[in-house]
Amino acid sequence: METINAVRVITVIGATGGIGEEVSQRLAARGARLVLGARTEAPLHALADELGADAYPLDATDYEQVQGLVDQTLETHGRPRRQRRVREEADGGGEEELPVEEYRETLALNLDTAFFTVKAAARAMMKEGGAIVLCASAVARTGLVNHEAIAAAKAGVIGLAQSAAATYAHRGVRVNCVAPGLVETPLTERITQNDAGRKQSEAMHALGRLGQPGDVASAICWLLDPVQSGWVTGQVVGVDGGLGTVRPR
Repeated sequence: METINAVRVITVIGATGGIGEEVSQRLAARGARLVLGARTEAPLHALADELGADAYPLDATDYEQVQGLVDQTLETHGRPRRQRRVREEADGGGEEELPVEEYRETLALNLDTAFFTVKAAARAMMKEGGAIVLCASAVARTGLVNHEAIAAAKAGVIGLAQSAAATYAHRGVRVNCVAPGLVETPLTERITQNDAGRKQSEAMHALGRLGQPGDVASAICWLLDPVQSGWVTGQVVGVDGGLGTVRPR
């Protein structure tokens, strides 16, 4: 039986983000061959060197660059038996005074990149199947103040994942997504390093704490594993401390 250790190539877009890096570390520890993509070249190359992975700098809001990553992966490693792609983008909030330009950028960074990832990855998986995991957010399913733009983008990611799961199921391609709550990463330091903001955020999560990258990475790695989750597709896995479904006292 195939396990995740037998995977020839896994690509991770957003590899230098808090969750993306944790996912990359865990997959490398399981023996996966990684192709890492991210915008900022210095940390990308440093991580790739650490893990013995390939680095591919890209702007995932540009479809041609995403397709280029897939093409380069296939050219370098051959057509993988099971190619999987994970993307992570920043969660966010504070849209009360959000300019239209920033709203559009939020959609581009979160929804456009997810669409381009599915489009490019699914094409490479048509013959042998595979798994795609996208990152949504608990705010896509729970109304929170000043989260209109990010909630709209992440809700789009959920719809995209479920529709793509239906489209590519007959090809053996599974598409799922995780929906994290507030996770402590460099991208959320504005909230997590502010005592008042942190306490308020912790109180919103029924388990009384913020998430760690490993919490989300565990779910992503499970969804990628063809043995453990080979009969799972079109699902939204909430990894959110209860934020999306539970109201603490």
